[in-house]
This record gives sequence, structure tokens and C-alpha cells, in this order.
Amino acid sequence: MDDSEIRSVVTRLSRPHASGGQVIERAAILAAGGDYRAIMAWVMDHHAIAEEQVAAAPKGGLHGGRVGYSTVAEAGEPTRFVIPAGVLH
Repeated sequence: MDDSEIRSVVTRLSRPHASGGQVIERAAILAAGGDYRAIMAWVMDHHAIAEEQVAAAPKGGLHGGRVGYSTVAEAGEPTRFVIPAGVLH
């Protein structure tokens, strides 16, 4: 994939973020079926920041207070990337 094709895919898959930039989901890139590694390299080369995953507050109930319980998948890879404002325009 060349630069313009990757920019087109990233523009199509991203959505506005509160920071003024755009956010893109890793799952959306995978589902798009393109060259995942090339797209991720492009995103990171354009100064995208991996968004921190925040664990949800424990729910109530019998097992809600378990120590060490987290609802965030510990996959090791961030799930969302914030692309700075102006990169896609």
C-alpha cells in the first residue's frame, strides 16, 4: 500500500476525538483487511499516541469486590490510537 491508500483507509476508519484529533481502533484496522503492519507503521510514523486503557470500576454483587479483578483485556497492545489534529486534513 502506498501513502495515499493508507491515508484514505485511516481517514475512513477514524472518528473525531475530544483532543481535536482523530481516534482509530486497532480492531477496525484489522477488520479492514488491508496491510495491517503498513497501516500501523503509518499511524505511528504520524505521531499517533496509544490511548491508555482504563479499567472499569468493579460492579456490585457477590463477586464485585474481588481483588485484582479487571475488565480490561491484558493483550499487551493498545486498542485505540489518537492521531494528532491536522494529520488527516
